[in-house]
Order: sequence, then C-alpha cells, then structure tokens
Amino acid sequence: MHERASAGQTEPRTQSQTQRAASELRRMIVSNELPPGSNYLETELAQMLDMSRTPVREATLMLEAQGLLKVRPRRGVQILSISPDDMEEIYQILTELECLAAERVAEMGADSKTLEPLREATQRMEEALERDDREAWAAADEDFHETLVVLSDNRRLKAIIDTYNDQVRRARALTLYIRPVPNKSNDDHRALIQALEKGDALLARKIHREHRIAAKSLMISLLRKHGFHQV
Repeated sequence: MHERASAGQTEPRTQSQTQRAASELRRMIVSNELPPGSNYLETELAQMLDMSRTPVREATLMLEAQGLLKVRPRRGVQILSISPDDMEEIYQILTELECLAAERVAEMGADSKTLEPLREATQRMEEALERDDREAWAAADEDFHETLVVLSDNRRLKAIIDTYNDQVRRARALTLYIRPVPNKSNDDHRALIQALEKGDALLARKIHREHRIAAKSLMISLLRKHGFHQV
C-alpha cells in the first residue's frame, strides 16, 4: 500500500514539472530568448530550466504540437521560425473567431461596467504610446483582445484562440520595433467599444474584422520584408 501511495504522490509532481517546463520554454520562445532557427539538445534545455530531462522531453512534445518547435530524435529540438504563410493562416482563423466573440458580446447587451476592462486596456495602450513604450502597448493590446474573448462567455472559443496566440506573440515580438506607431489600433478599439455598448452586433463584427485584417496585412508584410521564414 505504501508503494501505491508513493506512486500517487509522484504523478501530480511530475505533471506539475512538465507544465512548468512547458510554460517556461513557451515564454522563452515567445520572447525570442530562444531565437527562431536555433537548436538545443534536451540536456541543454534541462540545464537551462534546472530540471530533469523527463519533464523537459514531455514539454517539448507539447510545444511541438503547438507549432513552436520541432523535436528531432537523437538531435534535440529546433525552434521554428515564423512563416508569413503560417501567419496568414493563423490570422484568418483568429479574425473569424474574434469577430464571432465581438458579435456575441454585442448581442449579449454588455453594459458600460462590463466593458470597462476594454476601456482600461485601451487607455493603457494610449499611455504607453505617449511614453513610447512599445512593450507596454503590446501587453495592453493583448489584454484587450483576451478580455474581448473572455466577455463572449464561450470557453471553447477561448480555448481554440489560445492555441494560436503564442505564435502571434512571437511574430509581434519580432516586429514590434519595426512597425509604424500603432495609433490606428487604439482608434479601432474605441470604435469597437462604442459598437458593443450600443449592442450593434453587425457593426462590431465589421469594425473588428477590418481591424484584424489590417493587423494581418501589416504583420505579414513586415515578416516578408525582413526575411522571416519557416525553417
């Protein structure tokens, strides 16, 4: 009985280690601390994380399924570069899903108090641009989009969007300082909030769709111009 109890205690700890390894590796990839195209042995990653190889191995398989890296048997892992073609596909999906979220929030009749987190995020975006803090702007912009999806009250919709957002974060981190000043994004967000508060689902969808299409076009043009491609 003692052996069964020990095994039962070990499994949650192993799972926790795997999740921690995946979370930390994801952070390092999204921030480009592990640059696109770079290669690492499993032992190197384990040493970086100060963990054993087993949870690191399991974490790399999870991140491979998310398109962040490629596991190469007996050769370690390769951090995947960002393909403009991949981003085209991802933005097509995110555009439709986020527009659905915006439409749903409008249809639900969200009041001013419910929409306050969106206003707060937009205000932080504007303040960040005033002090030329691109990273703070990107963080507030991400909060806006995540909040919009959360307000749609559709867990499955959020789960699908979350599977693609890591790759969008990587692309944004790479292009954050080579893109024009993103004043238009702030204006789009305020227009969307007004449509949501009016309960105008069609207008909300239209505004957000145009916003995401513009973001996609800019992102892909920057990736192509600066030579980012899939390894």
